[in-house]
Formats: sequence, C-alpha cells, structure tokens
Amino acid sequence: MGKVRMADIAKHVGVSTVTVHNALSGQKGVSDEVRSRILQAADEMGYLQRPAASLKAKGKGLKNIGVIISEKYLAEYTTFYWKMYQEMALIATDKNCAVLVEILKHSSEDHSIMPRIVEEHKAEGLIVLGEISREYIRSMKERIDIPVVFLDFYDKELANDAVITDNFYGMYLMTEYLFEKGFRNMAYVGSIHATSSIMDRYCGFYKALLEHGVELRPEWLIEDRDQIGQMTILLPERLPEAFVCNCDLAAGTLIMQLEERGIKVPEDISVVGFDNYLYPGFPDKKITSYEVNTRAMVKVALDKVLKQIRNSDRGHGLDIVSGHIVEKQSVRQHGSIQ
Repeated sequence: MGKVRMADIAKHVGVSTVTVHNALSGQKGVSDEVRSRILQAADEMGYLQRPAASLKAKGKGLKNIGVIISEKYLAEYTTFYWKMYQEMALIATDKNCAVLVEILKHSSEDHSIMPRIVEEHKAEGLIVLGEISREYIRSMKERIDIPVVFLDFYDKELANDAVITDNFYGMYLMTEYLFEKGFRNMAYVGSIHATSSIMDRYCGFYKALLEHGVELRPEWLIEDRDQIGQMTILLPERLPEAFVCNCDLAAGTLIMQLEERGIKVPEDISVVGFDNYLYPGFPDKKITSYEVNTRAMVKVALDKVLKQIRNSDRGHGLDIVSGHIVEKQSVRQHGSIQ
C-alpha cells in the first residue's frame, strides 16, 4: 500500500482534510464521534504507525507549530486569515509538522497575557498571523524563548522575522493599471494608520500618483474602518473617476454604497481592490484586484520557523512574496461609451 495521506483519510470518512488534521493533532472543534471515526480509519489505513517509527529513527520528529490569530481579525464569516490558516494546516502535513491555532483575545493582547500553547509548552515555534500591538510583541520577545515568525506583518525593530506580500509594489501596479486605462482622478480607500499593510499599499498608490504628476485631494484619502476594525466608509461629496481600495472587502462595501446611490460600477466609476478575496456569502462584485499568493506565503513562513527550530542561526529576516493582477469587471476603459 502506498503512502497514506490525510486527504485519503478524509475521503474515507467523508469529512474535510482540515477536520482530519484537527482530529489527529488533538485540536478542538471536532466531535468525539467524528474524532473516533477518524482515529479508527487512520489506524486501519496505517497512517498513525508510520511517523512514530520511521521519522524518529531519522531524527525528524513531528514538530508542533503554534499559530496565533488576533480576535480582531475574526468574525462570524470566514476571514482572509482563517483561509491562510487552513492552507497552512494542509501544507504542514507535507513538512512533518502540525499547526495548533489559538485566538489572541483582546483582553490577552491588552494585558500581555502569553498564548496558552506557549505557556503549556505545546509548541516548538510560533507563527503570528496579522498585525498585533507592539507592546504585546515586546512582551513576547522578553518572555518567549521559541522561534517566532510574523506572517502578513513586518516591523524592522520588533517583528523582523517575517513574511509579507508585496504590498507596496502590488498597489503601485494596481494604480499604474488605472493610469494605463486613462484614469487620473483617483481616491484611496483605507485607514492608513490601522495596519502596516494598509500604509504600505497607500505608499505604492501615492508613488504612482507622484510619477504621473497627480495631486491627491485631501478628501480622497478615505478611512475604511473604525477603531475596532469594523468596516465603515463615508463617501466624499465630490467623487473621483476611480477608487483604489486597500482590500476587496473595502472595495465590495464601497461598490454596494455606490449602487445604493444609483452609481454604476464600472460604467460610472471604476473600483480596484487588493487580496482577490471576499468571504463566502459576500456578493461577488467581480472586482479587479491584486491576488495575494497566500499558499506561497504560508509555505515560506513554515519553512522559516522550522529552519529556526533546527538551527537558531537560520531562517531570519524578511521575505516578500509577489502576487499578480487579476482582471475582472470593475474597471472600464476610460473614454468608452457609457
């Protein structure tokens, strides 16, 4: 019999591969009945016996990697970071490691309470998904003695072992795309002080404007969220020809607000986004966007933390992963008949 994979067990039991991963790694969210069926199937198919003998003999024991996601990035819908975690869980199986997720509560972040998976020594390395407060990072640096890699966030002083998408150049390309279509009057939608990613994307947008000699009207730098991260966009009195949005959720929310005013996209106004991701159930607005290569990002993050576990001198520094433009239907050719 060939190598048994989690996908084989998932097919046999009739569940998702992520459910199999969570059941075998002892995580919550799987009922006792389903966990029992998965464990029995794994045993019968020869999955559980293989790693214990062969990998230990080679000095390659299973590594447990903790994954921390701040509560502020989660909601009742599937978020961008939850999607990244699911991809990481699948990739981890091929790298002989398991990922254990823990949600960082607002209260824990505010009071610098370290993750339980670290306090209880359940993880040999840690990946932090998304930006967290610098005060919390400082506490982590002082109190955690295992490798920590930051995913989708970078800070040259505190969070310099990191993996990010090419926020600056990606948004520069999106803005150049609009210039090539003939647009000049553009607004940026994004709270630039909310996260480093939104700031970097704004800087890429602004670089393109500077190169074309275009000034940004103050009212066309538009906030997209409140202090607790809830999406809220106030449209300016005078509308631009095109909106450049820091993420597809902001772009989709904006398009719905424009439609409520009777403004059509792209016939009247064009809109571009970033991430090429909208949570399941959100209306598909066919947004032209910069697709982030999340699979490559999580793979690089896992490689970095595993290198540091094996050798503390390896895997350090910043890695930038490029994406690409995905053309859809939210941008018209400037000057075309409306």
